[in-house]
Amino acid sequence: MNTEELFLRPNVIIEPLVDGFSAWFHSVAPVQAAMNLAFLQVPLLESYLESPSTHAEASRNPALRGGYFVNIDEDRADEVAALLEAVRRDRAPMLRFAEAVAEAEDLLRDNAAGYDLTPLYAKLPPELAGLVELVYDTDNQASLRFLEPLVYRSPAFTEDRQSVQLSIEPGTERPFVLSTPRLSSPDVLDLRIPFRHKGLDALFGARLRPTTLAALREALELDDAGTAQLTGLLTDAPSQAPDRHIEGGGRIRYLGHACVLMQTPEAAILTDPFISADSTATDRYTLADLPDRIDLVLLTHGHQDHVVLETLLQLRGRVDAVVVPRSSGGGLADPSLKLYLSSLGFPVVEVDSFDEVPFPGGRVTATPFLGEHADLDIRAKSTYWVELAGRKVFIGADSSGVDPMLYRHIRGHLGKVDVAFVGMECDGAPLTWLYQALLTKPVPRQMNVSRKLSGSDAAQAAAIVTELGADEAYVYAMGEEPWLGHVMATSYNEDSYQLKQIAKFETWCEENGVRSEHLYGRREWRW
Repeated sequence: MNTEELFLRPNVIIEPLVDGFSAWFHSVAPVQAAMNLAFLQVPLLESYLESPSTHAEASRNPALRGGYFVNIDEDRADEVAALLEAVRRDRAPMLRFAEAVAEAEDLLRDNAAGYDLTPLYAKLPPELAGLVELVYDTDNQASLRFLEPLVYRSPAFTEDRQSVQLSIEPGTERPFVLSTPRLSSPDVLDLRIPFRHKGLDALFGARLRPTTLAALREALELDDAGTAQLTGLLTDAPSQAPDRHIEGGGRIRYLGHACVLMQTPEAAILTDPFISADSTATDRYTLADLPDRIDLVLLTHGHQDHVVLETLLQLRGRVDAVVVPRSSGGGLADPSLKLYLSSLGFPVVEVDSFDEVPFPGGRVTATPFLGEHADLDIRAKSTYWVELAGRKVFIGADSSGVDPMLYRHIRGHLGKVDVAFVGMECDGAPLTWLYQALLTKPVPRQMNVSRKLSGSDAAQAAAIVTELGADEAYVYAMGEEPWLGHVMATSYNEDSYQLKQIAKFETWCEENGVRSEHLYGRREWRW
């Protein structure tokens, strides 16, 4: 049995966790992870334990989908209490670091009035000593600048938080995960290993190449019980799609949300991968449809639906490089994607606007990304211009057309685009939905709801297409596909403002000779 050649089942999923919570950029990068643990996750667990039934009922209410409630039945409250106790005990350095950040920001508010900041260093909490610089902008507004590479080597960061769960894709929409820790389950294989562990590459490499149970047991450092569970995740039959490569010309495949695969016989480029593992579904492309090698993965920005560890970790062993936008360098709301992904074992290329990254037969150019981040000073965001097989493709992600002149400048630099992918989630969540834990000063309600995580409306999307000179324009990144719900929790109906704006944009495209479509599920273009 241990020497039989086996493959990983196509519908195996991985759930990366930190202290039981779903792992995403801001729950792993050390400064932001400490803030989220102290000011979001611990209070959530405390609130749940005060009234488990309230949280359970709210989690079942469709009107509250995507709200921050702990979706765990009351009869497992003791397990939640044990998790909270372990976090308070084992993550005390992280919790204290977060408190120190809040104290330091209060110190600056009370004392930084445009004069020399040198005397304030002695008043900083000891947890921040040597890890921050105090700075002014040119308007004399003071802030902390974190020395991120050092914070990754400080007590504020520990890989002991990291673990993964392996299970079979259920074939139904999974519950919202950002607010609920994952407890143990008989049908789930728990691995207490860090995300960079090479055993994961060996496991997911078994989708392409056969291996043995003995080899995987060794690679994943499993005991007898874990090995028995792993057996159920393996099969003797390969599952990769026979048409995952092409022999000539060019091909684009839409795999859902903001994930686009661009291929030639020589190269494959993948954007913001968030891909279904439900191999029984016929309405989508899945992980089995990806080519064996991927030259570049392009990540547009750090939101949880665009940098998706659940998919990225499954692809790490077959990706030559992950291209990420450069951050501002140490901003509280703008951590480094390069440091984050490098710490997880990915090969990373960091780019500024108009930097070029070549690949066989083509090139990628990073282009500016406007808006969508609730007006926070976040610079780790990029759109991309991809040239392959004689076509130019604009990957717009959630970038807004709030200033059409930007796209005129892009066209002036790079020329006319053939195909544009544009995000139109034009009435997104408010500032605090994603950034609450980083805000050490309360935000008034009206201010909060005025600053949304929104892409383009119809007029802004039309302006982008006009300025780029696109012949084709496709609306994507809307979070509608059912396999995204556990992260997105997006709900639309026929009266939704976003869908009405898309219809308005499609009418504009028809009137102006631009081929357009509201993408959903899967789509393919060949030339």
